[in-house]
Amino acid sequence: MPTVTEQVLASAGVAMLAVYVVDEEAHGLRLTETVGESSGAAYGLWPWYPLSGGSPIADAFRAGRPLWLSSEEIAAPDGDAIVSAAGASLGALPLDVDGRRLGCLVVVDCTGDGFDARRRGLLELYAGQVALRVEAGCPASGGSESGGALAGASAGLTEHGRVRRDLPSGLPGVAAAGGAVHDADANAAVGRRRPEKRLASAADDDRAGSFTLILSTGRIQADEHVLDLVGIAPDDFDGRVETLLARTVPEDLPALMSVVEPGNAMPGGRELEFRIRRSTGELRWLRLRCRALLDPSGRPERLLGVLVDASHLRSSTDEVSMVQRLSALLATALAVRDVGRSLVSALREPLGADRLALSQLHAGRLVVTLLDPPEPTAWPENWRSEWRLERPDTLTGALPTLTAALRAGTTCLWATSTGLEPGLDELGRGGLAILPLPYGNRVVGLCLLGWDKPHPFGIEERSLLTATAGLVGQALVRARAFDAEHELAAMLQRSLLPRKLPSLPGCVTVARYLPATAGLAVGGDWYDVIPLSDRFVALVIGDVQGHSAEAATVMGQIRTAIRAYAVEGHPPDVVVSHTNRLLVGMETDAFATCCYVALDTEEGDAWFVRAGHMLPVVREPDGTTREVETEGGPPLGVLPDAEFPLTMAPLSPGSVLTLLTDGLVESSKLLLEDGVRRVCETLSAADPSDVDRMADELIRGAEARDDDVALLLMRYDGLTARPRRAGWTVWRLPDAVMHARRFTARTMRAWQVTEETDAILLIVSELVTNAIAHTQGEVRLDLTLAGDRLRVAVSDSSPRTPVKPASVDWEVTGGRGLLLVEAMSEAWGSVPLSGGKQVWGEVLLSPQGV
Repeated sequence: MPTVTEQVLASAGVAMLAVYVVDEEAHGLRLTETVGESSGAAYGLWPWYPLSGGSPIADAFRAGRPLWLSSEEIAAPDGDAIVSAAGASLGALPLDVDGRRLGCLVVVDCTGDGFDARRRGLLELYAGQVALRVEAGCPASGGSESGGALAGASAGLTEHGRVRRDLPSGLPGVAAAGGAVHDADANAAVGRRRPEKRLASAADDDRAGSFTLILSTGRIQADEHVLDLVGIAPDDFDGRVETLLARTVPEDLPALMSVVEPGNAMPGGRELEFRIRRSTGELRWLRLRCRALLDPSGRPERLLGVLVDASHLRSSTDEVSMVQRLSALLATALAVRDVGRSLVSALREPLGADRLALSQLHAGRLVVTLLDPPEPTAWPENWRSEWRLERPDTLTGALPTLTAALRAGTTCLWATSTGLEPGLDELGRGGLAILPLPYGNRVVGLCLLGWDKPHPFGIEERSLLTATAGLVGQALVRARAFDAEHELAAMLQRSLLPRKLPSLPGCVTVARYLPATAGLAVGGDWYDVIPLSDRFVALVIGDVQGHSAEAATVMGQIRTAIRAYAVEGHPPDVVVSHTNRLLVGMETDAFATCCYVALDTEEGDAWFVRAGHMLPVVREPDGTTREVETEGGPPLGVLPDAEFPLTMAPLSPGSVLTLLTDGLVESSKLLLEDGVRRVCETLSAADPSDVDRMADELIRGAEARDDDVALLLMRYDGLTARPRRAGWTVWRLPDAVMHARRFTARTMRAWQVTEETDAILLIVSELVTNAIAHTQGEVRLDLTLAGDRLRVAVSDSSPRTPVKPASVDWEVTGGRGLLLVEAMSEAWGSVPLSGGKQVWGEVLLSPQGV
């Protein structure tokens, strides 16, 4: 990639360039570096010229305008020449910035044609760039390790030229053109004087480029350096000036157009600084030096220009860019953790800090929000309490430096943390910055930056850190309010969901719920697991439309309604139909989707009913995953007479049934098909023996959520020993209890139950007697032996739940039945059935009695 210096040496036909800078103590111009095919001595240039001498170099410096000499004009009257090469021409261009004369640029031309107008224009622009590099701190001697003004202006040299760094300190007795005599003391003084300035910019800051703009067509010939400065790949550049102008910041475009528009082009030189926005979003300052070349009629024809990165001239440019970037990141930071990540991205990495800590102030106690890097070994021992979530109450008292910074409320900078109290002395041996975060008239937190290597704080960086503290303080308060409201919304949401899932025979169920991260309103996603009997269980998942308090309220009502209809013993399709009519009759515009599954834990048969909801997903024991194709009806709350078909699908032992809401598989950045595919792939790869981990794997990709996420997993294992069942319809006869006892005794003999027979028969007697005496209609007795438990259940047609008497007087003959059942049973209860109820009691059998 050719540099500007290479272009000058090649395209402008220049054989050598030399830089002379002012040595005020010696009152002269001293040669600091040369670039070209030969050294300055090979062309007769001397290392030092007096300012008051008669050399063309001193004349150009004093006049403040370029001096161009042909080969005939540079010959001295006594036959000596400034340039010893035959046919060579010379140009002396003063180096000045804002009226301050810094030195002189000397160019030698060996083509024999001299310098025409185009070459003079390019060289004058290049001289201006060299002057900027000299002003920015280029060395005036060849001893700098950072390179000189010519190297700085052109991002280094290649094989086309070399920098002279071995110039002799002594001077010849007679200058070539001036004939001035200098004594050895003066020569020695000049040789001893070496300015202390160093070039502090890296090669990326030193890149420069040149271009030629044809004013009549708008076509531009720009080198790769120009395209790199504005962030355009050479293959993507179409040669139009509009393409380059499109990268200019809109506020700076009018000033730039005043230079490049044909009607505004002026014969003299122009200089301008402007900003461009690269494709990466980086804001960069550029400096343009240009001049117009005239056609034979005297009108501007072409514009010659040199473009350079002006970051080193505007030391606050990067700081301004960082503040702008931080402001943009904080504007989208919702939670406190987001504020910390914005700080790391906008400050720690650009400033090269080795550590960044963000803490909130709560009642005189600092709560660590973020430590970056997060590795514990990067922080002193007492800072690792971040993994305990909170700092000790005595933190600020134990670290008086932090206490003083918080009390003062101003940014505190240390060149090193060495010597500070333990806990701070290892955080920034090369530099430490403590930023109290203000909000109004109080401090709400603290940010700490530490450097391991020396990091001097400039004036601009101090201003940057102070401005940053104010921005972060405001963002931190806003994020804390968001976190508090979001936590309140999540707590309200969770209060409407089951606190824990019941233990089920032959099944393992787990659930997950994640509130949406966008917005604060509660959502309407819910799930539920409803034991229906010792054999049946219902699994429900649903989603109420919208995110609001109304959605959460409707969700709670629907969940309660489904549970009530289910435990009454209604079939799945009837449960959903009743809930639909209830929602239609409510004074709300909300609707809901729902998937209801009733599972027979003994047989593994599952009945599915869908109301506008997603298909359930089943992972088979062999790892294959599929969606269960079930018929579906419309969402709940839309049509009062909607039908909800019932679909039966068997589950094999080891299968995992997955019910989920669309927040897990669909978002603004995720298509539904891709989300379902991801769920299926995750289920196939997961270990079904750990259902909890399987659920965590499924929700792991749902960090940034536009919608709530509800997930319900059930692994169906089946029953190792299938229960034995027997049933009897009790006739309403005077001796009905006797027949029920005989049926129970025969069944126990058939099941070889020999223990607890008296207790079991007593329970049967009391439950059957209560059903016949206090209800009408059919009474049924069901016996179930499951392992070491025998269950006695009596069903009747009365929905009235039996009430155990609080106390029984000895003279009262009734009301003792339930007390006897409670005394004889390991557990007992009552569950509603469709149009009636079932009262049951369980007796624990000894192993030898089974």
